[in-house]
Amino acid sequence: MTEQGKAQLKLLTSGIPTLDSILGGGFPEYSSNLIAGDPGSGKTTLCHQILFANASPETPALYFTIVGEPPLKMLRYQQQFTFFDPAKVDRSIHFMNLNQEVLDSLDKALETIVGEVERRNPAFVVVDSFRSLTQATLRPSGPGQIDLQTFLQRLALDLTSRQATTFLVGEYASNEPRDYTLFTMADGILWLSQIVNRNSMVRKIQAIKMRGLDTQPGLHTFRITQDGVRIFPRMVKPIEIDLKVQPQRFLSTGVAGVDELLGGGFFPGSAMLVAGPAGSGKSSLAIQFLAEGVQRGEPGVLAMFEETPVKYLEQAKGFGLDLQQMADEHKLKLIYLRPLDLSVDETLHEIQAGVDEVRDADRCGRLDHDDGGKQRQLYGAAVQSPCGVLHDQRHHSAALRGDRQPAQTRGDGDQDAEPEAPDRYPHL
Repeated sequence: MTEQGKAQLKLLTSGIPTLDSILGGGFPEYSSNLIAGDPGSGKTTLCHQILFANASPETPALYFTIVGEPPLKMLRYQQQFTFFDPAKVDRSIHFMNLNQEVLDSLDKALETIVGEVERRNPAFVVVDSFRSLTQATLRPSGPGQIDLQTFLQRLALDLTSRQATTFLVGEYASNEPRDYTLFTMADGILWLSQIVNRNSMVRKIQAIKMRGLDTQPGLHTFRITQDGVRIFPRMVKPIEIDLKVQPQRFLSTGVAGVDELLGGGFFPGSAMLVAGPAGSGKSSLAIQFLAEGVQRGEPGVLAMFEETPVKYLEQAKGFGLDLQQMADEHKLKLIYLRPLDLSVDETLHEIQAGVDEVRDADRCGRLDHDDGGKQRQLYGAAVQSPCGVLHDQRHHSAALRGDRQPAQTRGDGDQDAEPEAPDRYPHL
């Protein structure tokens, strides 16, 4: 109990930090959760990832499989993921198949589950997939046999009384009628889906319900990789509260003439869109901007969409700038993104991760010398984007480029400006 007399929820990690953020901190201990969605959407993989992140000899897990693949076949595939720890199998996580029990009756299945729970006293229980039990109810029930609704109610009550965190896994098509009785009983509901967008398969996850927690609404993109489920939340938590008032100063583009046109440069935290036709020097200006920051001792991030890193590095070498050396010295983060393969959410998080990486590297580097107590900020992030504006909104400026048609040029009478000051890199 808290000082105000309110019960304090203990939250359990899902093993996926971004999912914990979506859920409002994690799964409440002793909660009953429903993980539903299309076949092949990643429900079983997500459950395994949760169990391997939490189960231990002191807090064991019990995993029941129903009418489906036996545990041996399931584990053969699950052990391909990096989160899989074979040392936990049969020590911290115990698997049991209920195929025969379900074929007999729901009473027999319930008796077996309750008996195993009593014997092992697990902290986590997974039933995968409970929708297989629905098929058993299609057969005529014998005298005194329970139906599916009674089975689920008795199972949920029994598991809750034993202080176990439970996960019921079920296949639901997007247009399939919902079992609202079960949805009402569940403390938390996660819905996984996969849709075809042109030639790409896009997976989404939604926290429909999580009692007692402030969840992030909406559909969130996720991928299944060798590390398991990776989730990219649709909404990035507001960071404006972390922003501090910056001293009035200008950031140089590295080109004296451009700085003069801008009245000295631009303020930290601003977003600059560099637009123009192909070959007009947009990428060159972005390279020069980042090189200026590195020379001032402030790191940067370069996100590339159209051009490959090899081509970009060769272009910079032609100007006498070694971006690879800057990256090796952790002064510059190079990110190559393929827009056809990534969603907007995933793209944003990849760039954000790059920003955090160079910040952490720069922070560690400052420990080796005295900088007068002043911390350097990220100088800038140059994003080569062919189809939109991406901005990190942290304490930095983003140089954005996109191929656009040139604006109407001015007449000869407008070209009598003062001579430009020499550039730091005149060959750009």
